[in-house]
Amino acid sequence: MAKIYFTVEEANEWLPTLEQELHELQKLQKQAHEMSTTLQRLKSARYKKLQTETESTFLLESKLEFIDMQFRLHLQNIQASGAQLKDVDRGLVDFPAFIGEKEVLLCWKQGEKEISHYHGLDEGYAGRKPLES
Repeated sequence: MAKIYFTVEEANEWLPTLEQELHELQKLQKQAHEMSTTLQRLKSARYKKLQTETESTFLLESKLEFIDMQFRLHLQNIQASGAQLKDVDRGLVDFPAFIGEKEVLLCWKQGEKEISHYHGLDEGYAGRKPLES
């Protein structure tokens, strides 16, 4: 698949959709963590009735698999756009772009109203620089 490059305007237009996708990813990640914790407790607990334990663990494992499928779908939606999800928890996303002739990554953090920073390809969030107006 060819790499997709964004202008600042194109990336900004995509932010409302990206915000929704991130919200879903974060919600699913939280649910998966909670279910995994419960599942570990169930597996480590000693039940008098093995049948009850087996049914409970099977149900949780099935729910976790479904959450995983949903998570991957939302992740694929982001990746198909050409954006690069860097951190689900912090909501960090990069958009490949050019500033002049230099290839860069437009950098956006969940909660920011618009893209106002970028960084080099080998730099991360810590190397963000403001876009010039």
